[in-house]
Amino acid sequence: MPAEAAIAEPAASGRARALQRPLKVHIVTDAWTPQVNGVVRTLETLGQELTALGHAVRYITPEGRWTVPLPTYPEIRLALFAKRTLAREILEFGADAVHIATEGPLGFAARAVCRAHAIPFTTSFHTRFPDYVRARFPFVPEGPIYRALRWFHGPATAMMVATHSLKAELERHGFANARIWSRGVDVERFRPGPRDTLFVPRPVFLYVGRIAVEKNLETFLALDLPGTKVVVGDGPQRADLAARFPETHFLGPKLGEDLVRCYQGSDVFVFPSRTDTFGLVLLEALACGVPVAAYPVQGPKDVVADCTAAVLDENLREACLTALALSGETARSFALTRSWPACTEQFLANLALEESGVAP
Repeated sequence: MPAEAAIAEPAASGRARALQRPLKVHIVTDAWTPQVNGVVRTLETLGQELTALGHAVRYITPEGRWTVPLPTYPEIRLALFAKRTLAREILEFGADAVHIATEGPLGFAARAVCRAHAIPFTTSFHTRFPDYVRARFPFVPEGPIYRALRWFHGPATAMMVATHSLKAELERHGFANARIWSRGVDVERFRPGPRDTLFVPRPVFLYVGRIAVEKNLETFLALDLPGTKVVVGDGPQRADLAARFPETHFLGPKLGEDLVRCYQGSDVFVFPSRTDTFGLVLLEALACGVPVAAYPVQGPKDVVADCTAAVLDENLREACLTALALSGETARSFALTRSWPACTEQFLANLALEESGVAP
């Protein structure tokens, strides 16, 4: 299926439009601010879009709960022993739909509550846990990990995935309830702007995202490229990579307009990951008029394979150099075709709605 179908495919039915009443939607996520990543931005934007449509959205997050740091990833805090309070929150809100976004402690607790009270729910698949584990513990087989994921997602009326290729891959691993919920980009927030926002020698090659082994960032930093490499984000590899690549500018996490200005001041956005399920940052960069260089792997292929402002090549250095000559206007035009309203309609169409009278 062409990449554009994976990004902007409309809802398969008029189910969402058939509901002539506002919905109460609970979104349960272990990933939340102050984390800076695509999952958090996706869920924040989803809530804004649903609210704009008149729906009531309530998040269940680690915020305000007792948390502990995730091993090997201390900036991520896990909320433990929250099942009792979470059950009260879910039952008191009386949501029309419960969506469990992550397979963390809150996600497991919400799954248990929904199962105990016969509340239908949906889930989403954001993280390639088999790849994540393999990057840190190569000796761990992927079979048990997939079995655990099938157990977690199996009771959901739908497990939402971002692309058709990921859906097909998970179906090969025995997942039977995968449905497409793609991603969009906020083209009002992410937009072209002044180019002189980063005071470093040009051209500027930018990476935005987690600084962790599964992101393959070391490959990008080791490339022989002109100008300057800039890294925005944080993660367990930051101190090590900053020490090994002192010529790279590590700016730390950036939010809001600070993040937008980083995109605007760059010449090429470099995406070295081979394991991402989507790569929202690709669309953010394009929306700011910044061409993309990446590997021709799942994620980039799904998102930008048909974009003439992106270069996908196994030789990442050649991709970066070729992308320098590409048009920022073309990048922006491509991003304008990837709207959040269409993605939000997909999400609504996938929900398990209590007492809706509308079959999923």
